[in-house]
Amino acid sequence: MSRVRVSRRGLVLGGGAAALAGGTGGLLLERARHAQIPLYSETVAFSAPAQRRLVPAGRPDEVVARTRVLEAGPWRSRLVEDEQEWLAACAPWVRGAADRDGLLHSALLDLRALTAGLPVAVAGWSPRWRYAWPRDVAFVASALARVGRPDEAAAQLAFLQAVQRPDGWFEARYDVTSGAAPDTRQPQLDGSAWVLWAADQIGRYSPGRAHELVAPLRPMLVRAARLLLRSRDATTGLPPPSSDYWELVEDTLTLGTAAAVLAGLRSGTGALRLAGEMALADRTEAAAVVLGRHVRDVFAPRGYPRLLGGDAPDAAVTFLVAPIGDPEPDVSLLVALDRAQTALSRPAGGLAPGASWKRDGISWTPETALFAAAWAANGYPARAEALLTWLGQHRTAAGSFPEKVLHDGSPAAVAPLAWTAASVVIARHELALR
Repeated sequence: MSRVRVSRRGLVLGGGAAALAGGTGGLLLERARHAQIPLYSETVAFSAPAQRRLVPAGRPDEVVARTRVLEAGPWRSRLVEDEQEWLAACAPWVRGAADRDGLLHSALLDLRALTAGLPVAVAGWSPRWRYAWPRDVAFVASALARVGRPDEAAAQLAFLQAVQRPDGWFEARYDVTSGAAPDTRQPQLDGSAWVLWAADQIGRYSPGRAHELVAPLRPMLVRAARLLLRSRDATTGLPPPSSDYWELVEDTLTLGTAAAVLAGLRSGTGALRLAGEMALADRTEAAAVVLGRHVRDVFAPRGYPRLLGGDAPDAAVTFLVAPIGDPEPDVSLLVALDRAQTALSRPAGGLAPGASWKRDGISWTPETALFAAAWAANGYPARAEALLTWLGQHRTAAGSFPEKVLHDGSPAAVAPLAWTAASVVIARHELALR
């Protein structure tokens, strides 16, 4: 574990930052197993209003600089103007010193490219990512609310309300045209937690319009809250095993599910009150207190590992602290956050989903951005900025955030990725709030 010393803020942490700088020791053993994955696209760009095209890897010249607009075509000027107007209508904090490195600009353009004119945000524009994952949609909703686009944020959750099952469950992902699941992946309990969290985010960052925006989501919020409440085991008080953001079939409870359910119950309390469900809000508030105690009792002694009874750290520890979980985490949670960052570090300097993830040398940008948001929201701006700087340095040549970064620092796989872009926005907003 990293060295830790108590300070005025509670902790000054060092190990994760050291690992970010390059990583040594065990990471050197990965070299023989480094995976090679191509970059699928430089970005996705508009060719006409509401029409997009993937830009091939190695061809950033096809895009107007600092935009998501194709250079060629009769719509070029109109599309650039539309994009500039959209950016100008965002909250004032996104401009100036808050975006001196252009990172926020990139994240906002990626978000717009994956949302504008669509029924809901898609994870990416490459074919296998052109679907809506409830988790990703929730993060996009939070990001849009934070940058002063609350109607677009609420529209994200309105789509999820329309596709939610009557029993409160959500599928792992949805076809954005039909609203149907595109395959036989298992439904995920965390989807119901993420919509409660996202609704609370919209209410929190839309002063004066919170009730107007959240109240229409009441049917979804009620179904989701009731599902989370009845899902807890009568003996252990914990939710059941379920697929989480790793999207594996699980027979053991993961921190990804437990922490998400806890966040949903805790933050959903505010959203339910905005929707006029006072009694249900009281029930979720009480349940969050009890579940928080159970999660701490069973996960804290082993450093908050991925699996109940396991010992491998996981990126889901970020779900337990702000901006998702507890805004006042205890020292053990911050220690676990630091320990996880060290354990998840990969050769290029980013992070993997978990310490038990395959040792292929690949850094994942959404997990790296989650840690940036966590450090930013909990009073460690330098650690957040270090991770954000790394993300900025590993964008594609067209400026988009890729899903993965290879051991040599090359961007790889799908680009852009909505979850990463949204988490970068959230991290920067948390820094701007302090």
